[in-house]
Amino acid sequence: MGDGSARMPRGRRVSAARNAPPPPAAKGPAPRWPEARHYAALDLGTNNCRLLIARPQGSGFAVIDAFSRIVRLGEGLATTGRLSDAAIERTLAALRICADKLKRRNVALARSVATQACRQAENGAEFIARAYRETGIALDIITAEEEARLAVLGCHALLEPGDGPALVFDIGGGSTELVLVDSHAPIPRILDWHSAPWGVVSLSEATGQSQAVGADARAAAYADMRARVRESFAPFVARLRPPKGTPRLLGTSGTVTTLASVHLGLASYDRSAVDGLIVPSAAMREVSARIAAMSVKERAQVPCIGSERADLVSAGCAILETILDIWPAERLGIADRGIREGILRRLIGGAPL
Repeated sequence: MGDGSARMPRGRRVSAARNAPPPPAAKGPAPRWPEARHYAALDLGTNNCRLLIARPQGSGFAVIDAFSRIVRLGEGLATTGRLSDAAIERTLAALRICADKLKRRNVALARSVATQACRQAENGAEFIARAYRETGIALDIITAEEEARLAVLGCHALLEPGDGPALVFDIGGGSTELVLVDSHAPIPRILDWHSAPWGVVSLSEATGQSQAVGADARAAAYADMRARVRESFAPFVARLRPPKGTPRLLGTSGTVTTLASVHLGLASYDRSAVDGLIVPSAAMREVSARIAAMSVKERAQVPCIGSERADLVSAGCAILETILDIWPAERLGIADRGIREGILRRLIGGAPL
C-alpha cells in the first residue's frame, strides 16, 4: 500500500474479515454441536452497545447476526456520578433490539457484560436490575481486569509476529485498558495490565474540549487531555521495561478503527479494509493531530467520523498519542474485534486466559 499501511498475511486476513479467530485446538475430540445451536455476546460500554450472535463452525465460529449502536450510557456520569434518565432510556431501547434478536435467533447460551459506566455509577446496579426486568437481558458488571482479558482474547490473533512482549490496548468510553502480553503461546500470557479512568466520554466531559472555540482553545484542551492521560498511565509506565526486539502494538476500539478509516481516506466504514490493517505510528499521529485541530463541526464532515463521533474523537486521539509515547512501536495494528469475540471464544471453545 503506497501510504505505508500493511495488511496481515492473506491466510489470517481471510479469517479476520469474516469472523473471530478460531481458538487453539483442544486435546481430545472437538465438541460436536447441533448446527442450529447459537451463541451470543453482548458488550455494553460507556458509549456503545454491541451484540454478536454466532454459531460454531469448524474449530471456531461464524457470525450470523450483529448489532451496534452508540448509546452514550455514561453521558454526564463524570459530573453527577449517576447514569442519567435519558442515557438509560437510550440504552434500554438498544437492549430491547438485542433481546428481540436473541429470541429470533434461538440463542442457546449468551453472556452480556457491562463495563466502566456501570462499575462507576451509583445507580449502576439499579440500572442492571431494570434492564433485566424490562428486556430479560442479565448484564454482568465485569472488572477492569476481566475486560482487559476478554479484549486480548478477542483480538490477539492480529498481533504481528515477533519477539518480546507486545502491548494491546482498548480505548473505551469510560476507561482505557493497557495489557502487556507474551505472545509466544497460542493464547498470549498476560504479563501486566493497567486500567486508566479515561475513555472518550469521560475525558471529553472532564476537559470540556467539545466546547473549545478557536484554534488556541482547542490546542489547550488537547494538551490538557494529553496531560491527564499521561498522569493516569504513570503507574504502568513505571513498571515497564524497554522491550527487547521490535515493539509491537495492537489497538481495539472505535477510536483506532475510525482513525484508520480516515488514514485510508474511506468514504464510509469498511470492516474488511480496517480489521487487521497495520499502519505506521507516525501516520496515526498525523491523523490524530489533524483531527484534534478541527472544530466539532469540521470533524462531523469527515467521512467515518460524522456527527455521532465528532465531539468525542479528539479525546480518543489524545489517548492514542499518549499510548504511542509510552510504547515506541513503529507500527500499529488495528482490530475491529475485542470483548464480544473474546466472550464467544470462551462460550464456544472454552478458551482460557
